[in-house]
Amino acid sequence: MRLNDEEQDILAGKLGTVPQQALQHQIAVGDFFGAEDFVPVTQAHIMADTESLGEAGVRWLEGLAATTEGRRRVCIPTITDPRGTDFSKASYLGQAPWMLDLERRAIAAFMKLGVTMTDTCINYQTIQAPTRNEHLAFGDTGVVIYSNSICGARSNFEGGPSAVSAGLTGRTPRYGFHLNGQRRATIHFRTEFTPTSLNEWGALGALIGRIAGNYWAVPVIEGIEGAPRSDQLKHFGAAMASFGSIALFHLVGITPEASRLADVASADLPTHRITRADVGALQQSYRKEGKVDVVVFSAPQLSLYELRALADLCDGRNFAVPLLAITSPQVKPDADRMGFTARIEAAGGTVMSGMCFYQSYAREIAEAKGWKRLVTNSAKLVNILGGYGYQPMLESMEACVDAAVSGSLS
Repeated sequence: MRLNDEEQDILAGKLGTVPQQALQHQIAVGDFFGAEDFVPVTQAHIMADTESLGEAGVRWLEGLAATTEGRRRVCIPTITDPRGTDFSKASYLGQAPWMLDLERRAIAAFMKLGVTMTDTCINYQTIQAPTRNEHLAFGDTGVVIYSNSICGARSNFEGGPSAVSAGLTGRTPRYGFHLNGQRRATIHFRTEFTPTSLNEWGALGALIGRIAGNYWAVPVIEGIEGAPRSDQLKHFGAAMASFGSIALFHLVGITPEASRLADVASADLPTHRITRADVGALQQSYRKEGKVDVVVFSAPQLSLYELRALADLCDGRNFAVPLLAITSPQVKPDADRMGFTARIEAAGGTVMSGMCFYQSYAREIAEAKGWKRLVTNSAKLVNILGGYGYQPMLESMEACVDAAVSGSLS
């Protein structure tokens, strides 16, 4: 890789061992992906839950944070993805003390490095939305696909060490979705169905992700009517990324790079048609009538408007099984102030903040609580939780609340 004078100084250790180690890691990543040089980035977002980090990952962070010489703090705004717990609700979830200790150690190390503990996967709705052509080093798949597609920003999926390194050096290897050529559409979809509910948007995204099927695929989609809202696009992109590892899509006439099909696509792209029946079939594949153990709204975290809609459905209800609603630390105070939290919890629900259900030792929670049959309106969550021993079911928000009241799906 070509290094400029500042990068040569970092590599030589003139700014200290922490940025030196970070750049060494980034050079290895850049060499692997064939990057010719680095691109400056203005924000970093670290997906570093302790279930994934483990003891070794936390010790690595602590080693960086313990360094006392040279520059040892991030040099650009650097934030965090959801944590593995809401400490105020940890006992309810049955999380063990060692899990919480690992979380506290990771948080302490991040703070010493100057990382801002936002604990959110919806930073584009709550912190600072990226702008078109802004180069970023973001980690969470839902964050990356929304930032690339809806905001027109530029980021690859950055692994935890890569995002930390970008925060420390202010740059990332220039490959993938930082390049104009990589952002051209590779596969064309025409949908005959415009979803309305969030689970339908997730199911449509899941179908497109399954068909497109790899990280370097860039779907372009025609046929969506009207102007989808942020929460709808949030679930659409998160599911597409989860089912297909997709990092960028274009909606013709909606997303910023695709005013017309010709802006992002050639005329000879393979085309796939998606119908209402296709979307319904995917949802039906995750439907199992009978007993329900738990209802979860998570992945992505809920916006203020999602919590308001949920609170409206909870009024006058009494839940027979646990209902968890998980939001960001930025949204939770407003939900409290506006009474949404109280209304959800009056029905027997629990509102949690700063975590994500599948990043919170979900398998161990299932064993501790006896939960197996889980209902959610998140297509991303049903895709992930099957690997954690759950039987996940995809339903509308209304059906999820009904299931919490009756304790079953019919």
